[in-house]
Amino acid sequence: QVQLVESGGGLVQAGGSLRLSCAASQRTFSSSDMAWFRQVPGKEREFVAAITWSVGRTYYADSVRGRFTISRDNAKNTMYLQMNTLKPEDTAVYYCAADLGLRSTTATMYHEEDLYDIWGQGTQVTVSS
Repeated sequence: QVQLVESGGGLVQAGGSLRLSCAASQRTFSSSDMAWFRQVPGKEREFVAAITWSVGRTYYADSVRGRFTISRDNAKNTMYLQMNTLKPEDTAVYYCAADLGLRSTTATMYHEEDLYDIWGQGTQVTVSS
């Protein structure tokens, strides 16, 4: 089965940049959508960004729009999240997810957690002030 592994997290000062990667253990379906979510202690996981594999359409949460860029490299079977102008509020564990159509769901929007079937283990991003 497909496994997703995040990497690239770390400690950075406010205003700095990081690039996260999400690598699949095997080739994914080109029609599958993928997304980044993040979670901080005491809060629910929140949507960050999403991208379609078929046409590359992107979607962003208001909190990161203009600062973060989601992209993919199908040849490498990898998705990326370029994070610029980082703020302390961006500190969280970042998870990548994929919608492979493995189960039925009522979710239809890219920002809904229940849309996605496969999740990575997460990578920590810490932004200091």
